[in-house]
Amino acid sequence: MTRILKPTPDGIAQAADLLRDGKLVAFGTETVYGLGANATSDTAVARIFAAKNRPRFNPLINHFPDAEAAFAQVEVNDLARRLADRFWPGPLTLVLPRGPNATICDLAAAGLPTLALRVPRGETARALLSAVGLPIAAPSANPSGRVSPSDAYHVLRGLEGRIEAILDSGPCSVGVESTVLDLSRPTPVLLRPGGITLEQLSDICGTVRHADDYASKRPIAPGLMASHYAPSLPVRLNAEHVGPDEALLAFGPPLPGSKLTWNLSEHGDLEEAAARLFSGLRFLDSEGERRGLSGIAAMTVPRHGLGLAILDRLRRAAAPRPPVSGDDDDLADALG
Repeated sequence: MTRILKPTPDGIAQAADLLRDGKLVAFGTETVYGLGANATSDTAVARIFAAKNRPRFNPLINHFPDAEAAFAQVEVNDLARRLADRFWPGPLTLVLPRGPNATICDLAAAGLPTLALRVPRGETARALLSAVGLPIAAPSANPSGRVSPSDAYHVLRGLEGRIEAILDSGPCSVGVESTVLDLSRPTPVLLRPGGITLEQLSDICGTVRHADDYASKRPIAPGLMASHYAPSLPVRLNAEHVGPDEALLAFGPPLPGSKLTWNLSEHGDLEEAAARLFSGLRFLDSEGERRGLSGIAAMTVPRHGLGLAILDRLRRAAAPRPPVSGDDDDLADALG
């Protein structure tokens, strides 16, 4: 059963305890209600994708109580600081390169070298984030593909029984998602329009490009390339045997004969598999190259629930690496 918590000191403390314990808590911001989880835990973040029935592991926005906490996760630049001074707290998400001391997990970043950061406006949201003391990943608190929720009862209708609690901070004042601006490139790129307008951004940034400007050139954002999240070693899908020069990405009982194995879940648990996917690909890639292996054989995963998201990422990892962009479907649902 999903609890509704009041925005009192006790309710905020209960919500913070749940988040630190790896549970899911929806909370209101000035834009929409977010479905929060501990962004430093692959296991907790995997529960977001399971609760939303999200078909892909898209990068998630990570929420912080202030700019100092947010910028501790990334390689910050002067433009980011000027934008934060003007628009934080508020409906602006900044995408920046991951910093050397970042604690946000691979799954929250969808394996990308960048992180999406936001300091939301709203007394209750910021009190919660301060109380938790951890980055909180929070896409919109609705089943994937449904309308984003702007009050606690919208969340309850969509996710009752799938999440532990909703911190009810009343209706959202903006009601549309945050603007997402990529600052990891020489020229800022608008990935998603939202609560901060292009004109407002241009006053500070000068030139702001659109993701569409790059669609036929090179990938500059999540989802603009069919072959991304890909290891250096080629990935072979639906493996029923392991070659002598292949590492094995296993699910359930492993195939015999592998010299190097990473098991997503020995017991066939899809949440565990989701939490271990990016770490597994990274390990097999680096260790496999060190051992002179030439590929990764990936066992099949069930085609339901989180299995669909895992298979989507494996398909992308296994895709050819042409220098062209393509699948930009992620942009509609990424960072949401």
